[in-house]
Amino acid sequence: MSGTAARRSRAALALLAACWALPAVADREPVLQQIDLPHSYYWRELYLPQLTTGPSSLAFMPDGQGLVYSMAGSLWRQRIGADAAVELTHADGAYDYQPDVARDGSAVVFARYDGRAVELWRLDLASGREQALTHDGAVNVEPRLSPDGRRLAWVSTAGTGHFNLYVAALDAQGLHDARPLLGERQSRIDRYYYSRYDHAVNPAWSPDGRTLYFVPNTVVAWGRGDLWAVDVAGPAQRRLVLREETTWAAHPEPAPAGTRLLYSSYRGRQWHQLWLTTSDGAAPLPLTFGDFDARNARWSPDGTRIAYVSNEHGNTGIVVLDVVGGARHALEARQRQTLRPQARLVLDIVDGSGERTPARVEVLAADGRAYAPADAWMRADDGFDRARQPLEAHYFHCAPPCALELPAGAVTLRVRHGFATAPWEKSVTLAAGSATTQRAALVAQPLPASFGRFVSADLHVHMNYGGHYRNTPATLVAQARAEDLDVVYDLIVNKEERVPDVAWFRPDPDPASTSEVTLLHAQEFHTSYWGHLGLLHLGDHLLLPDFASYRHTALASPYPHNGVIADLAHAQGGLVGYVHPYDTAVDPAHDATLTHALPADAILGKVDYLEVMGFSDHKATAAVWYRLLDLGLRLPAGAGTDAMANYASLHGPVGLSRVFLDTDGRRDPDALRAALRSGRSFVSNGPLLGLKLDGAGPGDTLPPGAGARVHYQVALRSPVAVDHLELVQNGTVIHRFALAGERRALDASGTLRLARGGWVVLRAWNDAADPGVLDLYPYASTSPVYLPEAAPAALRRGDAAFFVTWMDRLIAAAAARGDYNDTGEKQATLDYLGRARAAFADIAAGTAGTGRR
Repeated sequence: MSGTAARRSRAALALLAACWALPAVADREPVLQQIDLPHSYYWRELYLPQLTTGPSSLAFMPDGQGLVYSMAGSLWRQRIGADAAVELTHADGAYDYQPDVARDGSAVVFARYDGRAVELWRLDLASGREQALTHDGAVNVEPRLSPDGRRLAWVSTAGTGHFNLYVAALDAQGLHDARPLLGERQSRIDRYYYSRYDHAVNPAWSPDGRTLYFVPNTVVAWGRGDLWAVDVAGPAQRRLVLREETTWAAHPEPAPAGTRLLYSSYRGRQWHQLWLTTSDGAAPLPLTFGDFDARNARWSPDGTRIAYVSNEHGNTGIVVLDVVGGARHALEARQRQTLRPQARLVLDIVDGSGERTPARVEVLAADGRAYAPADAWMRADDGFDRARQPLEAHYFHCAPPCALELPAGAVTLRVRHGFATAPWEKSVTLAAGSATTQRAALVAQPLPASFGRFVSADLHVHMNYGGHYRNTPATLVAQARAEDLDVVYDLIVNKEERVPDVAWFRPDPDPASTSEVTLLHAQEFHTSYWGHLGLLHLGDHLLLPDFASYRHTALASPYPHNGVIADLAHAQGGLVGYVHPYDTAVDPAHDATLTHALPADAILGKVDYLEVMGFSDHKATAAVWYRLLDLGLRLPAGAGTDAMANYASLHGPVGLSRVFLDTDGRRDPDALRAALRSGRSFVSNGPLLGLKLDGAGPGDTLPPGAGARVHYQVALRSPVAVDHLELVQNGTVIHRFALAGERRALDASGTLRLARGGWVVLRAWNDAADPGVLDLYPYASTSPVYLPEAAPAALRRGDAAFFVTWMDRLIAAAAARGDYNDTGEKQATLDYLGRARAAFADIAAGTAGTGRR
C-alpha cells in the first residue's frame, strides 16, 4: 500500500456540500493521535509494539538462562529449555511491551499502552511492585537501561510528536533530568513516507555505557535510516556506523565484548534476517537465513547465544540461537502461571443450516483486555471513537471450535461473518477454573436474489507487507473465508527496496484457492506522484521495477507516467484501476499540490475501474467520480480494503471494503473481469444494495426514450443501522428513502421522474462512524445505471472546466520537474497530459461530441 497520492486542503470540503451534509467533527480518531508523522499504517505496525498472542520483544536475565518477554499484553519470565512461563505483569485495560532487565536482575523496565498514551514503567522483580516512570501523555517506547543501571535511554514523542532519543538519570524514586539527547533536525531533502523531521529510534548501550547506538534517518529519503553511534556525554560527537535500509526494524545490539554489532536487515532479500557488523562498520555478513523475519534480537550476557522473535511459522515466536554452530531452540510457553484466576471458553460458530463456519471474533474480558486463542493472529483496528470505547477493537479469525484461556468474570463476545449475516453478540460470566462452551448461531440476511447473483471481491489486499506475521496463500484464503469473502486480489507491491510477494505471482488462480474462496495475484504499481494503480488479471508478468518517481533515487524520473503503465497492463489483457484516491475533497484551484493523474488517464481511456471505496474518504472520492461520470465516462465502481494482511495493526480486515460483482455466481477470472469492467456491481463496507430501473441494473443502459418516468426497485440489507439511502442522478439526490426501526433493511418500489440524460446510482451512507464497521463511516454505492443521452451540457461544461484547472496544475508541476532521465521522457509526458487537457477543454467549450467514452 502506500498512501494516497495527495493530501487535500480541509477547506475544499465545501465542494461536497451539494452531495452530503458533512459532520463538523469526525468521531472516529486514529490511535495515538499525539504522533505527528505521516502514514501511520507504516510506523504503527513497523515500529510501535502491538498486541500479539505470541511474543513480540524480549530480554535476557543476567544469568543468561532465562528470558523476560512480552506476550498477549503481559510480561512473562521463562527459563530456556523449560516449557512453563510465569506472568509478571497484568494491568486492567492496558498492554505491556518491550522489557529490559537490569544487569543485577532486580528490575524490569517496560512500555505500557492504555489507549491514550504509552508510558514507561518499572517492575521490581522481588516484590512485584510497579512504578510509573513517565507521566507526560506522550508515546514513550524502547526503554533501555545503562549497564550500571543508573541511566535510562528511550524514544519519546514528548513535546514534538516525533520520535526522538531521550536519556535520564534513574534511581529508586524514578527518572530525573530527562532530556532529548540529539534535538530536532529538519531534513534537507523532501520525503514522502516520512516526516521532514529526522527520527532517532532503536537505542542500545555500549558495554561501557559511554555510547548509544541508534537508527536515525538523517539525509535518508526512503526507509527508516542508518546505524549510528553517539557519545552520551558529548552528543555532538556522533558518527555513522553503517549505511543501511532498515524500515524501523534494525535494533542494533552491541555484543557483550563490544566489538560486534548485531542488527536486523533485509539487505538484498525480501525478509528481515540477522546480520553482524562491527562498531566500526565492517562489511556486514548474515547470521540467519530464511524466507521469514528474524527481529528484536538480544545477546546473552556471555555472548554465546542470541534470542530473537521469528515469524517463520506465521505467528510470532522466540528462537534461541547458538552463535557458534547455529543450533536453534524454540522457546514455547506450553504452561502458563497467571496472576489472575483463569477460565476456559470454547466458542463454536454455526450458520443457519447448523454447519460450522469461520468468522471474525472479538473477545473482551473482565479486565478490559482483548483475548484470542494462543495460536491465533490478533488484529487491532486503526482507529476508534473514544466516547464509545477506551481502546481500539482487537479481533481474530476463528475456525470453530476455538478455545481461549482468559481471566474469570464477565466476557463480551462479538462474531461477524461478512455483510449478509447479522452480527452476533453475547455477554457471559465465567467462573474461575470453569470450562464453558458457547454456541454462536448466525442468521443470514441476504439481498433478494432478483437483483443478481453476486460474488464479493476485495480488489486490494497485500498478503505480506513488512508486518508482524508471515502470511501464505493458504492463510490469506482462510482469512477471506472467515470474512465471507469470495475473491481476494493480492496486489503484489514494493516496500522500498523489496517486493515481499514477488515469487507468488502467477496469472491463474493460486492453487490455495478453495471451493469457497478464489485467490488471484495482481499488482499495485507505486508512484507517489501520479497516484497508485491496481493492475488486475495480468496475463504474463509483473510490471517491474514496480514504481516510478521515487525522488533521490535512480528511479526519480516521473516517467513512466501512469498512462504508459496502463498501456503495458492492457497489452497483457489486464484491468487498470486507480486505488485509494482521495482523503479529502479536491480543489484544483487551491490545493497546495496536485499531481494525481486520474482525470488524464480516465479521459484518455486508460482506466477500467475506480476504487470508489478504499483506504481513503469514500465521499471525497465519489465527488470526483461523479464529475467524471457527468462527462460520459463509463467508470465502474471498484473497492479494495488496502489491507496489509500480515499486520497486527491494520486498516482492515480483509474484505472491509469490497465490490459485489454480478457474475451469475461464477468466480473464474473471465467472469470476474467481465463483471468489473462492465460495472455490474456495487461497493460497500457493510450495507448491501439492490437497484433496478425499468429492469436495468448497474452497468446497463436504459433503452432510448427512457427517462421521463421509470419504475424503480431498491433493496437494502445491512449489518449496521443506515442513516441515509438515496438515489442520485448526475451528482444530485433525486429521491430519499425513509428508514425506520433498526434502519437495517428496506424493500421499496415505485416510479420517479428522471432528468434527461446522464447516470443514476443508489447509495447508502452514515453521518458518523459505527463500531460495527471498522472504517471512517458505513458507506455503499452501486455502479451507475446509464441513460441513453449524455448529462446536460451545462453540467458537462462545468465539470470539464474543473478538470481543465486540474490539468493546468498537473502540467505545470510535470514541466517543473528536473529529474527526467532525458528530454524525450519529459516531452512524452507533457504531450500526454496536453492531450488530456485538450479533451477536457473541448467539452468545456461545448465542441466535443457527446458519445459515451
